[in-house]
Amino acid sequence: MPRISVNNISKEFKIYNRPQDRLSELLLRRPKHKVFHVLNDISFAVREGESLGIVGVNGAGKSTLLKILAGTLQPTTGSFQLKGQVAALLELGAGFHPEFTGRKNIYLNASLLGVPENNIADLEKGIIEFSELEEFIDRPVRTYSSGMYVRLAFSIATMVRPDILIIDEALSVGDLTFQKKCVARMNEFISEKKTMIFCSHSMFHVQELCEKAIWLDKRQIKEIGDSDRVVGHYEDFCNSKKVYHNISEDVPTEDENSTNEETEIETPDCKINSLSVKSTNGKEVTSLAPLNDYALEMEVEVLKDGIEGNFGFAFMKSAEEPVASFLTTDIHEIDKGPFKKGSKFIVTLVVRGLAMRVGDFYVLGGLADKSGLLWYERKFSKLLHVDANKGVGPVIMDSAWSVTKK
Repeated sequence: MPRISVNNISKEFKIYNRPQDRLSELLLRRPKHKVFHVLNDISFAVREGESLGIVGVNGAGKSTLLKILAGTLQPTTGSFQLKGQVAALLELGAGFHPEFTGRKNIYLNASLLGVPENNIADLEKGIIEFSELEEFIDRPVRTYSSGMYVRLAFSIATMVRPDILIIDEALSVGDLTFQKKCVARMNEFISEKKTMIFCSHSMFHVQELCEKAIWLDKRQIKEIGDSDRVVGHYEDFCNSKKVYHNISEDVPTEDENSTNEETEIETPDCKINSLSVKSTNGKEVTSLAPLNDYALEMEVEVLKDGIEGNFGFAFMKSAEEPVASFLTTDIHEIDKGPFKKGSKFIVTLVVRGLAMRVGDFYVLGGLADKSGLLWYERKFSKLLHVDANKGVGPVIMDSAWSVTKK
């Protein structure tokens, strides 16, 4: 039996040019609005223990669909059914009273999820400890940063152990340490055969955390199925629309990579001291030729004792769009820690026969956690350019021609 059933859901909003048009429409019984369609004939089912990712460009209807499933919006037509307790993380601060303290909001939020008050008292300590907000829990949440909001909301929603967990971009806010805890908690849900719906612009997280995925496009389901296949087709679509010479606008600078939330500044786990791309003669290059060999090289310095993880590189079209990625997850001869504070590593990956035909790219290098889902630290290279090669398409393959006359 499905845990979630969605049948032919559509959602539309009435758009009025002026506030008084609403009253005029009511009195004169003449339409004074335009209809804006957000979702059109959406149907799918999610079984117990299944995790479903939702992908799509901004404006595709992802957040609206999640709001309907969470019960904060009603569909215009169609129906849906959810069996079991539901917890949802939607807009930042949703379900919180800004004037209440974090502690009072624990009771408010958990009661909205249907948890009896005496049970909330039993969960309170665990929620506060997981959120790491002990110093701030008795302050009004209006004084919280966006990351602190997410910490508290995620802690409450997951500590009550709902049957269905709905998450909209929870991993896009907050520091790396807490993101790792979130991923671990979501993996716990998956191992406990809970049902999860996860919406994210991080395709890597959708693939790793979800068995199935839905691609929403122009208010409809364009594709549904295995997450690797759906994400692959969605990324192909995004890549076909990408303007390569503008990618420098997407890649964060050193300043943008640092947080501006004073309460969340802490010593990073490691530091990428240098990152470069070199030709086979050892010279650093920024202009690359298809089918040549290149070495990606970085120096990683460990700043905390005991961290474990995987070294990685990726060719990137933008800050969130990998062309190809490489991790040491399955390379058993590579040391994965635990590493000692002060250790330094020169990490080199030789890419043989560069398969990109033409365009501007970056190389990303860094150290990821053991799961490979989150980066302890990462760094982008200088802008790289692959020189044009005759032919069409983004990929070139090493090949040899042979034509024999009969």
